[in-house]
Amino acid sequence: MKKLVKFLSLATIVSVGLMGCGGNETQNTSTTAEVKKLNWKLVTSWPKNFPGLGTAPENFAKLVNEMSGGRLTIKVYGAGEIVPGFQVFDAVSQGTAEMGHAASYYWKGKMPAAPIFTATPFGLNAQETNGWIHYGGGLELWRELYEPFGVIPFAGGNTGVQSAGWFKREINKVDDLKGLKMRIPGLGGEVLQKLGGVPVALTGGEIFTSLQSGAIDATEWVGPYNDLAFGFHKVAEHYYVAGWHEPGAMLEFTVNQKVFNALPKDLQAIVEVATRAVNQDMLDEYTVRNNAALDQLQNKHNVELKTFPRDVMLALKNASKEVIEEQKANDPTFNKIMNSYQAFQKQVTQYHNLSELEYYNNRNQ
Repeated sequence: MKKLVKFLSLATIVSVGLMGCGGNETQNTSTTAEVKKLNWKLVTSWPKNFPGLGTAPENFAKLVNEMSGGRLTIKVYGAGEIVPGFQVFDAVSQGTAEMGHAASYYWKGKMPAAPIFTATPFGLNAQETNGWIHYGGGLELWRELYEPFGVIPFAGGNTGVQSAGWFKREINKVDDLKGLKMRIPGLGGEVLQKLGGVPVALTGGEIFTSLQSGAIDATEWVGPYNDLAFGFHKVAEHYYVAGWHEPGAMLEFTVNQKVFNALPKDLQAIVEVATRAVNQDMLDEYTVRNNAALDQLQNKHNVELKTFPRDVMLALKNASKEVIEEQKANDPTFNKIMNSYQAFQKQVTQYHNLSELEYYNNRNQ
């Protein structure tokens, strides 16, 4: 983290210096000196300082403070400290907080297309999602979606492929999903519902007790790193690791549009660069931490890793296609965004089948 801060600080100083070379040096210095120090609140959907998800906004705040020389200070609040985890978007939209850190699929009730920007079942992985967002037109569509609410989204981290989840009973056939009460948000929840399951919306802090009490029968959360931290292995015996519902779960930073537009250009750039840095940094961290956590789950807590039977996975894939087509037919905005997403996925899959997949196959021989 310290190396990241130093690198970005240097990059910002150099870029600001170069901009100064092209204009009135006295005027730029004067303008900067007149800017008052700003203090922002950043509300999140995660427990305060929760590994990965909760530390990402903290890292972001440190980067912004360092790069801005203290001109923009951001204080991070965990879920429930100012607003509940599911009210982050409203808080940013209404100006209760200047920024938020959450996942877009929590806002499905406001915008049916919002879940696309977190994850689509059997869709883009983390690497592909970053490509679509930053170079494939995804960010423009995302900001167009949020614009009526006065909110600007930025990519805010990615966990990579998530585990299928923790279950109190084994899943041996498709019918075992019927009546299953599972914490699973977004499009994945709708897929489960189509196969007879009951998706339940819960924030992270509510999951353990809900599993323990029997209020839910299963949960997905993220993967070994976060699952170990929550202790799910203590209350659910069966751990299914082959993910399908969130192949590249992207989180989001949101900023109140009026507040962001009122920033000087250099502070706007600092906010944007810091989000990009944290977006990649989270994926890097999860790549490392999941390995270590999985080792603990298997060798210290004797957790047995399981995968869904082939017919169950096929049923989930077919149901995913049906859900997406239904959503496209029901909502023009969902249709517009998903068409872009699917076109990109078709193109990138062709290339990755020749590059990434072929490499994995060769490496594993």
